[in-house]
Amino acid sequence: MNLNILNTEIQEFISKHLNSNVVSLLLKGTSFDGVETKDIIEQIEAKQRCLKKLPNWFNTNNIYFPNKLNIEQTSSEITAEYKSNLISGDSIIDLTGGFGIDCYYFSKRFNEVTHCEINTMLSGIVNHNYKQFDVNNIETLNIDGIEYLKSGNKNFDWIYIDPSRRNDSKGKVFFLKDCLPNVPEHLDILFEASKNILIKTSPLLDISFGANELQFVKTIHVIAVNNEVKELLWVLDEGFNGNIQIETINIKKDTDENFSFMLNEGQNEVQYNEPLSYLYEPNAAILKSGGFEEVSNKLNVFKLHQHSHLYTSNEPIDFPGRRFKIENIINYNKKELKQLGIEKANITTRNFPESVQQIRNKLRIKDGGDIYLFFTTDLNNLKIVVICKKA
Repeated sequence: MNLNILNTEIQEFISKHLNSNVVSLLLKGTSFDGVETKDIIEQIEAKQRCLKKLPNWFNTNNIYFPNKLNIEQTSSEITAEYKSNLISGDSIIDLTGGFGIDCYYFSKRFNEVTHCEINTMLSGIVNHNYKQFDVNNIETLNIDGIEYLKSGNKNFDWIYIDPSRRNDSKGKVFFLKDCLPNVPEHLDILFEASKNILIKTSPLLDISFGANELQFVKTIHVIAVNNEVKELLWVLDEGFNGNIQIETINIKKDTDENFSFMLNEGQNEVQYNEPLSYLYEPNAAILKSGGFEEVSNKLNVFKLHQHSHLYTSNEPIDFPGRRFKIENIINYNKKELKQLGIEKANITTRNFPESVQQIRNKLRIKDGGDIYLFFTTDLNNLKIVVICKKA
């Protein structure tokens, strides 16, 4: 950590060049004493990524930024605030502290917060930044969080952990055992230090696999922001052996979409129907949760097909996702579609053999406009096109 970066003239240079071409800046170089050009470029690239994700960090003076990879991996302020509102108490320890966004928000709900980070430079950066926010109830420790629990006798009201993908793992990670630290392997150690554990994982993690790997899972939160799933949260309560509650939320600018259900609660048989007057597409959080039958039963809407994950009703309802008024329904037939004369439309495929791009190339339909085409399969296994406008 080079504190010369915090000199006024260098900070002004960073702010002035946030929208500049960093390659050109790197080639041109800088002439500041005690700071290499590449270090300034690293600050610019990292701060650029904070504009929307971490606005408080972006807008606060004398913030020291880590490399851009740390920014990409950290929680956003939106999701950090959400998880901080789920829990509270006297003490919490973050075993994988990272850039410290989550701990900052935990400090508003807990009297004592412990931030563990094995990377020495990152730990120092976080400690410096907390001082800029005048936060005094967070202790930053440059240590492996699991080893800290092993070596001490201190208990906490909550443990928070955000395991990351192992460097030697290939492709997408679907199991917690493929992450570092290996949470399933260390559950006994964790529960010795706290009865309550909150785990953040990538949305790529399979919910069923995760529930089987862990113990005492009470609630799973699926968090989406503007219809993009950002993270899964696992609430573990030592001794809990009831049904797991699934909470989905899609955080939008003006409102939040919430939908909850019990995992494997055995709902009544789902009702299917041909498209009626309205069509509904669940938000990304619901699609990730797998609660397709529960949507039908709880909201009293019909599914078009077991694998289509589109719903319909005669009367409009408040739905956690997109809602459309059906204008027409036709069989998937190139000639019939051409006769409609649609040159521009928004296209979605659900349970359909062709991709959106294949359909556009075949029918020469441009993207955009106020017409929405859903290419899907109905309850009779027929390929259909549902023509809609937003309701």
